[in-house]
Amino acid sequence: MLAALGFATIALILLLTMSRRASVLVALILLPVLAALIGGFAGDLGELILGGLSKVAPTGIMIAFAVLYFSLMVDAGLFDPLIRALLRAAQGDPLRITVATAVLTLCVALDGDGASTFLITVSALLPVYKRLGMNPLVLSGVVCLGAGVMNMIPWGGPTVRAMAALKLDSSEVFNPVLPAMGFGIAWVLLASYLLGRRERDRLGALSPRGPATAVLKGVEDNVDDREPAASTTATTATTAESSERAAPPAAEGHDRPVLRSPGDGPGTVRVPPPRTWLNIFNLLLTIVLVVCLIREVLPLPVLFVLGFAIAVLVNHPTWEQQQALLDKHAKSVVLVTTMIFAAGVLTGILSGTKMLDEMAETLVSVVPDSFGSHLPVAVAVTGMPLSLLFTPDAYYFGVLPVLAETASGFGTDPAEVARAAILGQMTTGFPLSPLTASTFILVGMSGVSLGEHQRFVFRWAFATTLVMTAAALLTGAFSL
Repeated sequence: MLAALGFATIALILLLTMSRRASVLVALILLPVLAALIGGFAGDLGELILGGLSKVAPTGIMIAFAVLYFSLMVDAGLFDPLIRALLRAAQGDPLRITVATAVLTLCVALDGDGASTFLITVSALLPVYKRLGMNPLVLSGVVCLGAGVMNMIPWGGPTVRAMAALKLDSSEVFNPVLPAMGFGIAWVLLASYLLGRRERDRLGALSPRGPATAVLKGVEDNVDDREPAASTTATTATTAESSERAAPPAAEGHDRPVLRSPGDGPGTVRVPPPRTWLNIFNLLLTIVLVVCLIREVLPLPVLFVLGFAIAVLVNHPTWEQQQALLDKHAKSVVLVTTMIFAAGVLTGILSGTKMLDEMAETLVSVVPDSFGSHLPVAVAVTGMPLSLLFTPDAYYFGVLPVLAETASGFGTDPAEVARAAILGQMTTGFPLSPLTASTFILVGMSGVSLGEHQRFVFRWAFATTLVMTAAALLTGAFSL
């Protein structure tokens, strides 16, 4: 009964959001509440929801202040040199921009934290995509692919959980799949090339002059003439739909000044670039913040709270300017954080009612005994889709040990099952899952809806898992 309720809840959430019949926020809250009522947990509903909210509260706080921080830095022009460098290297070519997106994501994701990866890459690159008139779904999709592969690193969440659940070390779980991860990285670069070529063709069809020459000169000469900060576009499907029918980038014009200082009005007066010392300060502050994030000097929410407070005091010293900044980016903060707290309602109910535990047991029970020797391959292939159903803790601490024990009974090393799991379960699958808060950072800051993002990138992400599974078989990480 509980397992059926859990599977039905997840299935309905995916169906309603991907078909746009309900917003993600409504589906994440009301469907699990309805499931809890049907399951007889009406008396515990308040406790279950509060439990889920309390678990995601630190993430919500971190994201709220991280969005404000990076929005401030985009407004201040911190990423302008990076944008110029990318545009010069890419020569205004959407294909090269897309490949550069993959490379940047692969590098930033080395810290093993999906949330910070999405915050940094999307904040830096969304202005480039908007200037060129590129589809933001390409940005969210390519970042998803790069971050998914890099989440396999030993200090990433899935691999750590797999090692802890089966009491294995990194040399047993990660090292054997390192060649497969290399193949996965190569596939991500190839996929970004293919997506970029498709985007180049789309923009070329829109503009007789082609996407490159129509944009590059105006962008480099007019760095102030850009769209608002990346995070201010987190308005779900509207942005993506408008991108699909976008006019040639050159048609946007360069006479539309954008407010650099939120306290100076609605953007009708051009504001001169900030002083050099302020640029240097912002760069140093951001570098220190990123280093502290990687080294975990303080909890992530604390770092972003302190970082934003310092940044806003220096960049906008007056009360009026600070208030204007908050007013300008309030919509972005609300859109992203409410999604995270809604996801907390879902996970709190599924975990607290033991629906996730029952789902795990049901999943394991349907594996036929004759299939035991092929279990690693089955785990690898199904891991990515199952990221949409199970939280990482539920899968790695609930499902994986049972699967490993089952495989052991057929003479298969449990370490092989762990290697297979990290090829897809909450690695290539985590940036699509509604059960992870970082997914909502990616789609929120990119300005696309979760359903559109899932439809756009699912097949590419699943192909990444298939490529790595084939490579793992060829290199002997596990056997068929």
